[in-house]
Amino acid sequence: MKIFWFIPTHGDSRYLGTTKGARQVDHAYMKQIAVAADNLGYEGVLIPTGRSCEDPWIVAASLIDATQNLKFLVALRPGVTTPALTARMAATFDRLSNGRVLLNLVTGGDEEELRGDGVYEDHSTRYETASEYVQIWREILTHSHTGESFSFKGKRLQVDNAKLLYPPVQAPYPPLWFGGSSDVATDLAAAQVDTYLTWGEPPEAVAEKIAVVREKAAQKGRQLNYGIRLHVIVRETNDEAWAAANALIQHLDDATIAAAQQKFAQMDSIGQQRMAALHGGKRDQLEVSPNLWAGIGLVRGGAGTALVGDPETVAARIQAYADLGIETFIFSGYPHLEESIRFAELVFPLLPLETQKKLAQPNLTGPFGEIIANNYVPTAATSTQLEEAV
Repeated sequence: MKIFWFIPTHGDSRYLGTTKGARQVDHAYMKQIAVAADNLGYEGVLIPTGRSCEDPWIVAASLIDATQNLKFLVALRPGVTTPALTARMAATFDRLSNGRVLLNLVTGGDEEELRGDGVYEDHSTRYETASEYVQIWREILTHSHTGESFSFKGKRLQVDNAKLLYPPVQAPYPPLWFGGSSDVATDLAAAQVDTYLTWGEPPEAVAEKIAVVREKAAQKGRQLNYGIRLHVIVRETNDEAWAAANALIQHLDDATIAAAQQKFAQMDSIGQQRMAALHGGKRDQLEVSPNLWAGIGLVRGGAGTALVGDPETVAARIQAYADLGIETFIFSGYPHLEESIRFAELVFPLLPLETQKKLAQPNLTGPFGEIIANNYVPTAATSTQLEEAV
C-alpha cells in the first residue's frame, strides 16, 4: 500500500466556497506541504492541472531540491503539449530528481477550458488524440535507452525521426497513470497505461470499474496497478471527524452550490457526472456510503468525496478499497498542511505501508516528545507510573 498527498496549487482553505479561512498558496506554502509529506513518509504528491492551477511542471521542478524521496505525479496534456516535448521534459525531470517523476495523462473534461487552451476536439476525438500521443511519448522514451529514433504516422498525430539523447532514469519510461470512466477511457487505460485511477466512489462502484478495466487489460495480455483519489477528514473520534466535515461547508451558501453544479453539468466528463450524481447537489444526501462523504463535491470539481472518521474507522475503509485491488491512495484534506500531518500521525500506524520500516527506524535516536519537568522522558506510561518513578 502506497499513500500519496496533494499539492493544492488551486488554493487552500479551512472552509469551502468562501474567502473565510482562505490561505494564499505561494511557493513557501507549497514547499511546506512537500517537505512535510516527504518527512512523514508519503510516497509522493499529486499536482493538479488546469487553468485554475499553477503550472504543475514548474511547481514540481521547484520542489526537487526541497525533498529527498518524494515522487511527483504531474500531468501529460494531449493537445495542449506535444508528445516529443513532454518526453524531453519527463526525461529531464527524471534525471534531475533521480527517478522521482510519475506522469498523469489528463485529457480534460471542460470543453470551454479546452478551447481556451486551443483544443477544439470533442470527447471521443480527444481520446483518439490521447491514444496516439501516449504511443509516441512512450516510444520516444523507450528508444532513448538505445539511442534510436522513432517515427509514427497516425490519424491525429505524426512524428518523423523523433529522438531523445538523454534517457530517463526509470526504464523504459517513467510510469504512466490515468483515470477515466467512459468506455473509450477504460479502453485507453487497458491498452496503454501502468496505473488506472478512479475517484472515490462507493466500494461497489469502484469494484465494477476495476473489473471492467482488468478484463479489458487481460484481453490485451496486460496487468495494471490500481489507485484511488480521495479526500480525508480524520480526527481522534468519529464525532469530532463528522463535526469537522460539517464545519468545512458551514459557510457554503446554496447559490454557490447551484452555480458549481450547473458548471459541472456542462462538462462532458463521465467521471464528473458520476461524482455529481452521488449527491445531486443536496446537503441532506452527503454520506453516500458508510463514512464516505460527498460534501466536498458540492463545489469542487474532480475528486469530491472524503473518508470521514476516527483513525480505526478510516483505516478500515481504506483496507476495504485495498481488498478490491487498490494499491495506491492519493489523499488530500483541508487545510492541506495540517491534514497531511494529522493523517500521517493518526492513520499511518494502522496501515500496511512500506514506509513503516523506514519510519520505525529513524536516523536519530531518542528521546522523542517534549521532556517532562526538564528530567523525564515521555513514554506510553500512565501518570501513576510517572509518579512512582519520581
